[in-house]
Parts: sequence; C-alpha cells; structure tokens
Amino acid sequence: MQVESTDRLRLTEIFLSLQGEARSVGWPTVFVRLTGCPLRCQYCDTAYAFHGGQWWEIDAILAEVASHGVRHVCVTGGEPLAQKRCIGLLKRLCDAGYEVSLETSGAIDISDVDQRVSRIVDLKTPASNEQARNLLENIPLLTAHDQVKFVICDRGDYDWAKTMLAEHGITARCEVLF
Repeated sequence: MQVESTDRLRLTEIFLSLQGEARSVGWPTVFVRLTGCPLRCQYCDTAYAFHGGQWWEIDAILAEVASHGVRHVCVTGGEPLAQKRCIGLLKRLCDAGYEVSLETSGAIDISDVDQRVSRIVDLKTPASNEQARNLLENIPLLTAHDQVKFVICDRGDYDWAKTMLAEHGITARCEVLF
C-alpha cells in the first residue's frame, strides 16, 4: 500500500488556455485539473477526470504553473475539493500572487477555501441528476468575490434556478451565470 504524502495531489492535467467561462473569460489561464469527483452529472464534459491521474507534489504544481508565465489560475476537476489537500494548494497559489479561481460543484463545504480565491459554485439543477447533492449551507458563505453557475438543460432547470435565486438571495451575494 502506497502512503500518501501530505503535500501531494492527484492531477489529471495542467494546461494553459483562455478562460472560457465566468468573470475572467478571455484571460490566459493555467488550469489545474484535479482527479476525482463524487458526482455523476448527466452532462459532465470531464468524465475523463473521474479516475487515474498522477500524484504531484504541491511544489511541482507551483513550478509548472509558474512556467506558463500568466497571472490567472483555475483549479478545477472533477471536483477539486474532493481532495482535502486542495485547500493547501489554493492557499499556496494565492500566497504566490496568482489570481485564483476554484470551480466546484457546491456539494462539498467551501468554508475552508482561502477568501482570496474566487469560488465558482455550480449549483446542480434537476436535469443534472445531482440536485440532491447541493450543499445549500455554502450559499450564505458566498461573497461579491464569488460566482454561482447554473447549467441550464431545459425550461424546468431555468425555472428552478430562478426560484433558487429568489429563495436564497443569491443575486445580492454574488454574480450569477446561467
């Protein structure tokens, strides 16, 4: 049995691209895609990140991010918070001066995420088949620095998202993306 180091994470990939979503759309961004996800959304476009990956030391992740020479870093998955050491990676990236975003399903507690990180919480709509996994306790933790995303599959999802916005006062807390 392999003993896991406390400063390693299982990664699927690290790559440079233009951010295609959220507030920093168009910015050159280094994407750090962690392996693993406890959800199985019916529309998932990164199922290849559910399994496999390679163990990386956090120092090696930071060095690879630095080699791309850009300011924006997006930690994504799968579900990055499924790996507890993700919290330490986010802090280290912020300490290194990067503008850091976290793409998370919202099914795992975000309270320990460094406040310098822009948390992009993807609330799961009914058509995702994972609506029951939403951790609604995350909503009061959101700030103007964060964003909520709804992937809309049909009219039912749209109506549900509008109800969520109204019931939880989300638009008063942060930006909303449909």
